[in-house]
This record gives sequence, structure tokens and C-alpha cells, in this order.
Amino acid sequence: MTAYKSGDPTTINRLYGRAKGKPLRQGQQALVDDLLPQISMPAEGPITAEALFGEPRPLHFEIGFGGGEHMAFRADMLPDHGFIGAEPFLNGVAQALTHVSGDNGAHPPIPNVRIHHGDALEVLRRIPDGALSFLYLLHPDPWPKARHAKRRMMNDGPLDLFAAKLKPGGEFRFGTDHAIYLRHALMVMRRHKHQFDWLANDAKDFQVRPGGWPETRYEHKARTVYGHEVWYFRYRRR
Repeated sequence: MTAYKSGDPTTINRLYGRAKGKPLRQGQQALVDDLLPQISMPAEGPITAEALFGEPRPLHFEIGFGGGEHMAFRADMLPDHGFIGAEPFLNGVAQALTHVSGDNGAHPPIPNVRIHHGDALEVLRRIPDGALSFLYLLHPDPWPKARHAKRRMMNDGPLDLFAAKLKPGGEFRFGTDHAIYLRHALMVMRRHKHQFDWLANDAKDFQVRPGGWPETRYEHKARTVYGHEVWYFRYRRR
């Protein structure tokens, strides 16, 4: 995850957390070597739908996509949309590539996905303001200790950046199974109510997974292994 300098809350200080886990399997390494360069983000310049996909289309951006299940599901469901995912953990990138490649050939490849192996905010700042239709932050690292609160992605600086990049009426989706992070996120979002409308009328709107929001393996483990409750939040950009 990312921490931010006090002067400019969207300026990266350093990335926290793992960059790599256990050694990749041979097939995963082959996807990292061969497929990832084909669908990686360009190294410089503005990031637009035209630059990535050759035509205007709604853009989705997922911060920290984990194993890529959600990103691949949404991209397969919305083939006329473009999806950008950023993840600093190499093993997660490798797992996402298996989904994008069609589960290693079991299904046709998903063509409308682009992946950045690295920090999401580096890419997000290169997207023109008002260009995103959806932005996803699902089960980010909670950094539960108070002294680590600045490392959480749900903070004022990133939220201002999210608001800038989403078009009016665009949707920000946030999910967590961590009660401390939940309270922190709600506090931060209240400070940004001039930018976002919370799309909830009653408790079931954030306690029940909305349609088109697939369960990831991380969420399944949180619920079934650890017995955690999971909360789902949808916000509309004003």
C-alpha cells in the first residue's frame, strides 16, 4: 500500500507491503514474461480509452486487484468497456494474468483489460480528469494500528484524486471486511460528501453484495475462514 507526504497528500512517499511472495509457477512466469508486456500500461503520456483500446469507451480502474477475479469478471461482463488494474504484488499480477488469458486457454482471452504492475496512483494521475466511469477499491490493506493510518488508501488525498478522475455520475465502489478500516473509511467519506453521494437507503444496501459485484477468493476466505462480516459501498460522483 501507499503512504503520502504531508505537503502533498497525493504524492507517493513509498509503497508498503509485499512486492513478491512465493516463486511463480512455470505457467505464471510465462504469462508475466509474454502476456504482461502486451497489456501493460504505456510508460508515459496521458492514459485514455483511445490510447489503450483505440476508441472511446467507458473506463474502469481497479486499485489493488488482488488475484484479478473481480476485474476479469467485470471485463468479461462488459466487453465494450475498458478496464485498467494496478497491483504492486507480483503474485497477484500473475494470478490476474491467468484470468485475462482465459484461465490458461480454457476460455477465450479477455481483450479489454490493461494491467499496471506497480503503484495505482502513478497511473491514476495520468488519466485525464473526468475520464473514469467506475473506480474500485476492494479489501485494501487495513493497516489497523493508529500510527499506520496514513498508509491507508482511504484518506483525503487519494479521495480528492478519485473525485477528480471520475466523471460526474461516475461510481466509486469500496469494500472491506475490517471493522477498523470501515469506521475510518466512513469518517473520510463524510468529509467528502460534497464530492460523493452515498448510494444507500438502508442497511441492506451495504450489507448485501450488489449485483455485478463478484465474490473474490479473498472475500470468501474472510467470510468463511475468519467469520468476518463484509460491507459493500457505492458512491456516485456529484
